[in-house]
Amino acid sequence: MFHFNQHKQGTDFEKAPGAPQDQLSRQLMKRSLISYDDASIAEATAMQRESRLADIYVRSYGVSQLSIADIFAAGAGAQLINPVEDAPERDLLVAYGPERCLRHGLLPWREIGGTTIILTAQPDLFENHRIELTSIFGPVRMAVTTEDQLARTISFMFGRKMAGQAETRVRQAESCRHWNASHAGWAGFAAVAIGGITAYLTPQAFFAVLTGWAILVLLLNTALRATAAITNWRKPPKPKKAVILSRLPVITMLVPLYNETAIAEHLLTRLKALDYPRELLDVCLILEADDVTTRATLGRTILPTWMRPIVVPTGTIKTKPRAMNYALEFARGSIIGIWDAEDAPAPDQLRVIANGFANCSPKTVCLQGVLDYYNASANWLTRCFTIEYAGWFRVILPGFQTLGLVIPLGGTTLFFRRDALETLGGWDAHNVTEDADLGVRLARYGYRTELINTVTEEEANGRAWTWVKQRSRWLKGYAITYGVHMRDPVQLWRDLGPKRFFGLQLLLLGTLSQFALAPVLWTFWLLPFGIDHPLSGLIAPWAFWLLAGLFVTSELVGFAVAAAGVRKAGKSWLIKWAVSLQFYFPLAAVAAYKGLVELAWKPFYWDKTAHGVLLPEEWQNRVTPPPLPPAHPVSTG
Repeated sequence: MFHFNQHKQGTDFEKAPGAPQDQLSRQLMKRSLISYDDASIAEATAMQRESRLADIYVRSYGVSQLSIADIFAAGAGAQLINPVEDAPERDLLVAYGPERCLRHGLLPWREIGGTTIILTAQPDLFENHRIELTSIFGPVRMAVTTEDQLARTISFMFGRKMAGQAETRVRQAESCRHWNASHAGWAGFAAVAIGGITAYLTPQAFFAVLTGWAILVLLLNTALRATAAITNWRKPPKPKKAVILSRLPVITMLVPLYNETAIAEHLLTRLKALDYPRELLDVCLILEADDVTTRATLGRTILPTWMRPIVVPTGTIKTKPRAMNYALEFARGSIIGIWDAEDAPAPDQLRVIANGFANCSPKTVCLQGVLDYYNASANWLTRCFTIEYAGWFRVILPGFQTLGLVIPLGGTTLFFRRDALETLGGWDAHNVTEDADLGVRLARYGYRTELINTVTEEEANGRAWTWVKQRSRWLKGYAITYGVHMRDPVQLWRDLGPKRFFGLQLLLLGTLSQFALAPVLWTFWLLPFGIDHPLSGLIAPWAFWLLAGLFVTSELVGFAVAAAGVRKAGKSWLIKWAVSLQFYFPLAAVAAYKGLVELAWKPFYWDKTAHGVLLPEEWQNRVTPPPLPPAHPVSTG
């Protein structure tokens, strides 16, 4: 509680019922920074939501952090210090730790006359930390700064070190960072050489082995999809009585951006539509230090006070998970979420998430939302993409959850309890499918992932080669994730149990095998054209009919899953396009070969997907923005 130096003025509004009572409100009114009505509403809101009044004024009313800090400093008789201009002693920061500085909003600044000056961005909470600070530094005295200045100071002094740590947060035994591309290349070369020699010496036997493996994978995948779909069609259990939240949590949303121009305006518009208290919303726009394009785009944009850029220093790699690991240290929230640059989340999504965590088991540390696409009508490829994801998120994944299998995470509309995420070390910075890897690690640690009924719409990839590049990155990540977690199969079995172990084999190895061996199954199309199949001498005629039945059954199951998915998505008009998926998935075979080659060439290369290529018609009609101005530095505060 602060006692301001200024004498109270006996004005009428101070005596009126319901008048603003907090000294911060009165000082802001005195400086004409807020109105009487705004102050009354803000104080009532703070009491109702149990929120900091200062956060409400900054994030909901646009009062500058500096104005708030100046009032706090005056009220406490403390100095107001800008550590960006007047740098702190590095040894003091090291003693306390930059991560702890960001978490607690504290910055050890100088030691003067045997007393350590501690800057705080939350002077009303300083006494909560006094005992700890005294045990580290001895006598301490409070001074005041702003959140932005504190974050910029930490970034300037420790940014490169923290960026390096972001690359190695995940334990070495659980990371792919020591993946040896050279060894992978030689292993691949040896496999191809042995396969080539075997095919030359015993071509029919070699082809029979490949065909048998491809058929087995197809059979198991079809059975899994059918089981998941049937499980999902069962009557859902009666929902438990929901807990009504008395206090909403602070949620930090990480939004990685890279080379974004066309999407920036739309992103800000969508995020402004969110229905969540602004003082509890912390949106971090994550930028790479050398991304001139995106920094220039945001440089000409006025960001809301609840949205801030985080600039990631350059390092040995440049990946989305590395950037998120770095930004995680600057996050304010107890819940961490992820959106992509092109995302359009449902306005009530964060309230749904907050209530979802309040009503689930403490072991449930991750909630996965549903992904859909707002440009499904753009062309044939976007229609197929939308159909594929409708079946995956609305039929297959719910079936996985009911069956108790490992749920592979999507790269966006993910929400985590922060403490669990930090326990796991965040994301593997070197894995280009960091979401799937994290889903496996969550399961291995005994945590649960649940699906939640909230939708985020994205931009479906509508260009063939761009689609191949994106899918090859995903499949390359699947291969690396499989290699990492199968380093010790016995331990993986112990961690997951038999059912989830075999489910993971089918999910990762089965998916890779299905796409890589797809051309083997295509050879059966020779038969309708009267051309002998390479296995005609080995397989009885009735067996070919049996295989034909399997192929037809697989297509029917795929169509049923797709049809159920688009119906649940409210896009039944897409059902007629589901029959064309057999011409869509062959692109994944090309992607699989590209991804497998890159395992030995550039395993950590992030093939960036361009956004803003096929936007909905209402966006296409907007005026093209003017050319970008020269880039200016963007602060990390």
